[in-house]
Amino acid sequence: MLRPPRAVPAWLAHPFRWQRLPVPWAAVARGALCAGPLLGAGIATGHPAAGVLTGLGSMLAGVNDRPGTRRTGIVHIGLPALASALGMLIGATLQAAGADWWIVPALFAVGFVSGAGSVAGPVRSNAGMQMLAATILGAGMPLPGAPWEKALYVLAGCLWLLLLRLVLRSPRPAGGALSGERAAVATVFDALADALGAAGGPGAEPARRRLTAALDRADEALRLRRLTSRLLHRPARTEELLLTERFAAATALCEASVALLWEARPLPSRVAETPRRFAEALRTGQSPGRLSAPETSTAARGAFDQALLDAVVAFARQEPLPGAQELLAPASSGGPVWSAVPGSVVRGVLAALGGRTRRGRNLFGPAGRDYGLRVAVCIAASAAVALLLRPEHWYWLPATTTFLVKPDLGPLFSRTVNRFAGTVAGVLVFAGAGLLLTGSWWPALAAGAGGALLPFATRHFALQTVAITLMVLSFVHVSGDPGAAPERIVDTSIACGIVLVVGHLPRLADPRRRVGHRVTSALRGTEDYLRHVLEPEPGTDPTRRLVLRRAAYRALGEARAAAETAAAELLAARDRNPDWLTVVTAAERIVDAATACAVRLDHGAHRPSVAEAERLCQALDAMADALEDPVRKPDAGLPGPDLLPVPDCATLTDVAAELERIRGYAGAS
Repeated sequence: MLRPPRAVPAWLAHPFRWQRLPVPWAAVARGALCAGPLLGAGIATGHPAAGVLTGLGSMLAGVNDRPGTRRTGIVHIGLPALASALGMLIGATLQAAGADWWIVPALFAVGFVSGAGSVAGPVRSNAGMQMLAATILGAGMPLPGAPWEKALYVLAGCLWLLLLRLVLRSPRPAGGALSGERAAVATVFDALADALGAAGGPGAEPARRRLTAALDRADEALRLRRLTSRLLHRPARTEELLLTERFAAATALCEASVALLWEARPLPSRVAETPRRFAEALRTGQSPGRLSAPETSTAARGAFDQALLDAVVAFARQEPLPGAQELLAPASSGGPVWSAVPGSVVRGVLAALGGRTRRGRNLFGPAGRDYGLRVAVCIAASAAVALLLRPEHWYWLPATTTFLVKPDLGPLFSRTVNRFAGTVAGVLVFAGAGLLLTGSWWPALAAGAGGALLPFATRHFALQTVAITLMVLSFVHVSGDPGAAPERIVDTSIACGIVLVVGHLPRLADPRRRVGHRVTSALRGTEDYLRHVLEPEPGTDPTRRLVLRRAAYRALGEARAAAETAAAELLAARDRNPDWLTVVTAAERIVDAATACAVRLDHGAHRPSVAEAERLCQALDAMADALEDPVRKPDAGLPGPDLLPVPDCATLTDVAAELERIRGYAGAS
């Protein structure tokens, strides 16, 4: 009898996962013009230390050189650049003071701050990681100069790449100004077309998640555009207001599309491809042309066609709506009250752009403390071991630990395996280059090759490690340690061992703390949205539902990323924890169902009673309470879906079923 093949465990399969991404040729060109030329300039002018420090700064900035608009690039590169300069200042000051073993408690403190910053979002998490890495390199690399000079050189290297980011960009689309923001909104329409094409099939939910991610990126791009205008005290231009209105149209289409996806019926190809005409219109500045005829076979299809007509009107307008300039003011209070006209959807999205809320992001809360403690203990342990083994060149071991131990960057075992493999490959390539090339210039060529490889290497952590190893070994070689390459393999092996042992200690590796706070935040956001949809007397402000829905989807996306990382961790007590991915998937279906219900309620369906709505929300609240306090169990006696009659809102029955399902996970944990 043939046995069915066993599935490969997620922790073992994750190191071999490879992301399929387009080649960012503009970023490759920027990378080739950063670390290598800066290092070469330092060698040519007789100031190798300056070349090393500026090259180091450009390398750290290159890690954050990801696709996006100019403004997102400034934020994603600029904030970590300031943190890197601060870290270099701290580290160089420790070196100048002859800190010796006082480096261990100092790195413990910096590591705690760096790890705690992981709960504050990806940009601040990267900033914390690079501050820690720069502190270690500043304290360990034997380079001449005052601490403030070293910090300025690192900052100059970061700013050099940022300048190239503003100059060397991908070709502009033909749509005119706001090219980056236009591309981001056009991507939303493309993702919407993909989601509609997948309706009724197994790829519907993944396509909806990609649509949510595209909405988040466009949301961020437009928010940064608004922030820039406010900082410069510049009134918004006509094309900026028109683009915001068209993003509003995309958001309204997305809401109706979620209702279509929930119906799980395949759609005609002409319907699925309609949003691509809007994407092409944004890229070219042309009209979207004739669209498919409207149809009202279901409430969701009628809402979609109505949103489609509103989008056509938004694209046909050459002037923004009256009062649009005032709409770009901060909307922290939820925005003004607007009448129910087609432009209200636009105003709702504008309010959503300004009304983002963040839960569970306290750096000194339980999750922040655990994140910080994990990083701090690993860094301090690796620094102490390095000072015992290699007191003159101790920095490589804790620097390796820095890029491994951050809990939000991926599964620990996977990153450790790929870090070791990438370091070995990078050392071999660097050693081979040293045998083939002669003279004092070849390290600059190796650094340039690593910089060009770095943007492409985001596909896999091992490949990214190869690129970073090439650049760092080039810096070390120029700074006066030409025989360091073989020692790096030994140091990396020790660092990987320390991270695997310390990083899997019970308290430091508990996914309930590292993932539970994000899942809880997502469930709270889901409850807020569900409660608003089911409230007996909906408010007159049409912006509130859009704000809550975007916040719920955003929190769910972050929770899913954390749950996927936890699912691929190497944990001995995995069966003691809830199935986080199942919980997040159920919550996503609840938000989808609530969106479909909202569309049906807008088209005349009977609203459930207050008691029925409260039971649903209480079940979801009980799940979030159980995750926040594992000792407390959900209240018994909550009714099942069979006790919730909802005659004209069938999707609510499915909502109740999913709520009861995830309640079971909380009770079993």
